Amino acid sequence: MNIFQAIEQRRAVKHYQTNKKMSEMDFKTLMDSVLLSPTSYNIQHWRFIRVTDVDQREKLKDAAWGQAQVSEAAELLVLCADVNAWKDRPERYVANSPKDTQDMLLPMIHNFYHEKEQTQRDEAMRSCGIAAQTMMLAAKGLGYDSCPMVGFDRDKVAELICLPDKHVIAMMIAIGHAEKAAYPRAGQLPLSEVLMENQFHPSNAE
Repeated sequence: MNIFQAIEQRRAVKHYQTNKKMSEMDFKTLMDSVLLSPTSYNIQHWRFIRVTDVDQREKLKDAAWGQAQVSEAAELLVLCADVNAWKDRPERYVANSPKDTQDMLLPMIHNFYHEKEQTQRDEAMRSCGIAAQTMMLAAKGLGYDSCPMVGFDRDKVAELICLPDKHVIAMMIAIGHAEKAAYPRAGQLPLSEVLMENQFHPSNAE
């Protein structure tokens, strides 16, 4: 499947065939693709919890108000981010760069994030968003369906996965083979409504 087919065919599937699993080879291919997602300064804020325990799935399902895909899907991943990744041994993020590039980038990382909590959180969530899209498109390319999820009790999920301090939860993603097709697309805004050139026009800025 080419990338444009994957983009067009990816839908948020809510019900999955419980007897179809993802092979470990496919899972590795999926995650290897996800790890190629871009991040600012190559910080790689994302942390992924792969939920394989049946009881843990049921607890997470309760925290997600009973949504079936949490327990039915072949794979369930909780996408998290380390908000403080920018200062956690940042030399790792530029280790393969020339020395002069490292000497330039390391102070830049510090200056960009130091004492800027909103920027730190925004960047972590952006990184998870990019990784999530990569994950869903890679899954579709491998022949699987997926569903991004933000409908859950974040405090409860954080407790269940033992979320460390200074980490945030971006979303959960269920992956598997659809039992039921996704609903038709609910309503796409026209390109003319969402694309401006050079700046917002007065009618858009009101």
